[in-house]
Amino acid sequence: MEILSNSRIHETLAPEWRLVNRTVRARFLSGDFPTGVRFVDAVAEAAEDADHHPDIDLRYLHVDLELTSHSAGGVTRRDISMAARISEIAAGLGIGAAPERLTEIEIALDTPRAESIAPFWAAVLGGDIGEVNGSSGFSSDYGGTVTENTGQVAPLWFQLTDEHPTPRQRFHLDVWVPHDQAQTRIDRAVKAGGTVIDTDHAPSFTVLEDRQGNRACICVSVGR
Repeated sequence: MEILSNSRIHETLAPEWRLVNRTVRARFLSGDFPTGVRFVDAVAEAAEDADHHPDIDLRYLHVDLELTSHSAGGVTRRDISMAARISEIAAGLGIGAAPERLTEIEIALDTPRAESIAPFWAAVLGGDIGEVNGSSGFSSDYGGTVTENTGQVAPLWFQLTDEHPTPRQRFHLDVWVPHDQAQTRIDRAVKAGGTVIDTDHAPSFTVLEDRQGNRACICVSVGR
């Protein structure tokens, strides 16, 4: 299966869905728990028919769904088709979507040598060292990740940096949002006392700082 480019995903994805980080996601507002259960049951039946299964998080008033083709290592046409089918099911039940409410938190750790500390963090978090370009390990320009597959722990991203003495900020949050919600999130942060300190890589990511110098990045999949 061909992994689709980010631009191709944006062009073909159903309007209820967004590419957030490396998966396509949607939040459907069921409004009550029984409706959410009926929706999940219908999605499960469709997923079995297609032999392609989303991750589903059923809550009291909404259902979150996430799609990626794990065997291919990215988003493929199967995910685009499954997303469209799920949107049809939601429409049939009168359930709307709220893409503006989608957020993924990724913890970022600055390090000059990710491979020397990744095994420790994989053990602490109960996770696995992720793949880079189809193989386990790290690249000189990408860094790498530790992920925990039950969804209980945020991904840990090793961001490559130059050597520096301690103390210097090492951890920060990467806050992934839909591409059409990034500026709204940035504006809210600035209104709440934050400062934009780096836009060199926008729209891919924008660096913000609070009044005490702690940083976060608002990240989107556009521009990557």
